[in-house]
Amino acid sequence: MAGAIIENMSTKKLCIVGGILLVFQVIAFLVGGLIGPTTAVSYMSVKCVDVRKNHHKTKWLMPWGPNQCDKIRDIEEAIPREIEANDIVFSVHIPLPAMEMSPWFQFMLFILQLDIAFKLNNQIRENAEVSMDVSLAYRDDMFAEWTEMAHERVPRKLKCTFTSPKTPEHEGRYYECDVLPFMEIGSVAHKYYLLNIRLPVNEKKKINVGIGEIKDIRLVGIHQNGGFTKVWFAMKTFLTPSIFIIMVWYWRRITMMSRPPVLLEKVIFALGISMTFINIPVEWFSIGFDWTWMLLFGDIRQGIFYAMLLSFWIIFCGEHMMDQHERNHIAGYWKQVGPIAVGSFCLFIFDMCERGVQLTNPFYSIWTTDVGTELAMAFIIVAGICLCLYFLFLCFMVFQVFRNISGKQSSLPAMSKVRRLHYEGLIFRFKFLMLITLACAAMTVIFFIVSQVTEGHWKWGGVTVQVNSAFFTGIYGMWNLYVFALMFLYAPSHKNYGDDQSNGLFPSESRGDCTLLVSELKQEWLSTLKSSIFNDNMASDIW
Repeated sequence: MAGAIIENMSTKKLCIVGGILLVFQVIAFLVGGLIGPTTAVSYMSVKCVDVRKNHHKTKWLMPWGPNQCDKIRDIEEAIPREIEANDIVFSVHIPLPAMEMSPWFQFMLFILQLDIAFKLNNQIRENAEVSMDVSLAYRDDMFAEWTEMAHERVPRKLKCTFTSPKTPEHEGRYYECDVLPFMEIGSVAHKYYLLNIRLPVNEKKKINVGIGEIKDIRLVGIHQNGGFTKVWFAMKTFLTPSIFIIMVWYWRRITMMSRPPVLLEKVIFALGISMTFINIPVEWFSIGFDWTWMLLFGDIRQGIFYAMLLSFWIIFCGEHMMDQHERNHIAGYWKQVGPIAVGSFCLFIFDMCERGVQLTNPFYSIWTTDVGTELAMAFIIVAGICLCLYFLFLCFMVFQVFRNISGKQSSLPAMSKVRRLHYEGLIFRFKFLMLITLACAAMTVIFFIVSQVTEGHWKWGGVTVQVNSAFFTGIYGMWNLYVFALMFLYAPSHKNYGDDQSNGLFPSESRGDCTLLVSELKQEWLSTLKSSIFNDNMASDIW
């Protein structure tokens, strides 16, 4: 019987392997903890005046620089100059003066904050919607002409509250409004970007009527740090050949066996393929090419890996149920794998409705309309229900496996010493691997919660640890090490215990092992009988 490496490895060697993997895990957290993953930059729009009839057709309004626009400081200044609302353009240059954007920033995400003053004769109506005419342009030289990148009408629903009494003495105070999603671009291929935002007013069509008096428009731009991007690319470049080499080694050992691969071995190999797929550093090409679909592609790769990981846990537990008759067949797990497929499909559709549309319209957000919000919530709720069903199935199967193991442990005293020690070590290692799996899942959840509730960094003396960055690199490295350990520990061992080859955790369930166990018991009985006859003969000689 040629078992897996985990079945034949001594506890000392297993601890050494675990220690080495733990060192790499700590390094993965430290590498990301020293560099923040993202940077947030605040932009205040400049109010430009454009009195031309064909607005934004041939001219881009710059907030500063040699060709800056005709500006006003506030809305009150427009009244004596007889400037209409349709002639005011809120202009934002990205980045700030004397700075440049870089492809190493990977993406740009913008949120919008409106400063709306309270006026008795111009209050915000219920379910008010602001309609913006937004134009986005880019260039790579400060003296080059702007090239239009996108031009869309961007509607956003206002969610504002006024905490003070609505009386004349409180006029001029600002509403407290929720931030609004504004724009997302999946690549930063150019050095300079320009936004021209208009708020066209049409009382007949009730466009931008009842939205209050908008004083200013603020934007917050979020992009990935260039230093973190280089660390992230370096990790992917290092881990890709590591996982690929162990995957080839693992499958070569499987194919060298006389029997065909069993289901558990195929699933581990598929998990290695999905991990290699997510590791391939195709992001290097985004430095030289304007690939706006990289965010969507990254989501798809992560979805495939996590769907494969969840499926592996189910099959891993099912294949170690000693009393289960439908082993080694994927069809026997359709009830457990079904919710994974449905949930993954729902999340894929949701992502396509959001980032898929943003490939052509960077200002689109599925949350800006009632229908889109209900559709998005429906997909998320269905995916959440499937996830809950999955974990119920998983917990039940883990409970069954440990119950079966406890039942089998009662038969260990009847075995020979060698086989008893072998099975005790095998059961221990299975429980150890299950605990490691639960620890990895718990670490993922814990670090996700910590990254959401903390300020993003911790200060220990003179060292600042970036929690969010450590979460990204640490969890990414952890699942790579987990897959690496699986393929290494569950590869067939070169040590032989007999002529048959094992296809599961408890090989004594096979016919060859039963025969071997019977022969061992027969040999023990014969040796006992011989000893008894010898003792009887010795006693007769003495008498």
